[in-house]
Amino acid sequence: MQYSSARGHLNGTVLRREPQSSERIPRLQVGFEEIGKLKLSFTAYSNPGNFLRIAAKLLPWLWGSTAFAFALGLFGTFAAPPDYQQGETVRIMYIHVPAAWTAMLAYTFMAMSALGSLVWRHPLADATQRAAAPLGAAFTLVCLVTGSLWGKPMWGTYWVWDARLTSVLVLFLIYLGLIALWQTIEDPGRAARAVSIMTLVGFINMPIVKFSVDWWNTLHQPASVFRMEGSAIAGSMLWPLIVMGLAYTLLFVTLHVMAVRNEIMRRRSRRLAITLAAAGEPAMARMLPAEVAS
Repeated sequence: MQYSSARGHLNGTVLRREPQSSERIPRLQVGFEEIGKLKLSFTAYSNPGNFLRIAAKLLPWLWGSTAFAFALGLFGTFAAPPDYQQGETVRIMYIHVPAAWTAMLAYTFMAMSALGSLVWRHPLADATQRAAAPLGAAFTLVCLVTGSLWGKPMWGTYWVWDARLTSVLVLFLIYLGLIALWQTIEDPGRAARAVSIMTLVGFINMPIVKFSVDWWNTLHQPASVFRMEGSAIAGSMLWPLIVMGLAYTLLFVTLHVMAVRNEIMRRRSRRLAITLAAAGEPAMARMLPAEVAS
């Protein structure tokens, strides 16, 4: 401990302790420490091992929430009154519309993951992007099939080359193209970069899907739920639709967490197979699944 002398008014020399550096600017030092802890926590959540531990705790709650939301949404679907024009066929809306929302949500999430992969090099971006593609394709297929079934009694045909229908079909083809691109390129790094670029290029289709009913004269009805002047759907039919949309979203999140977990395990198995093969243990490498050992 260091002291300095100073002249007192009555008793001569008085010893005073020099303030330490941490006492001179205590708030500034604590602030830097807190920022460092925050940064460390943020990067820790991006670690694949931490993701696996968090996913194991979240999945039971996600499955329970998804089941409850679907039970409530299906109850509202069958309890809602029939439409005065469409009759009972309007109940297809509770499957078709949430599937369309989730298909667009999945692709938007893939575009964000593509940015995370190309710009920020996030450790989980490639895995989340690859895991979301088959799920998005499945929801888009449900949207197309239910839309065709709904269009037959309303339009007199299962399919028309309408702007909305065509843009959703293009979205489905983009999903299939991304899945095929993942399977075609063997090197994971090159595949991730190619898929990320194609995903961002394909994102131009998102505003076309959303605003096609406003930009062109189409058979498809315009937006009825999210409008500046309020929803055009009666409340007794709106709340089951919102709940079903929440149920579809929870289902996507649940399946996506499971798919990302499986993708992490698949990549770990692949690295283990490569390590064993390089160490001269081909017999051990052959014990792994063929798709990860190749």
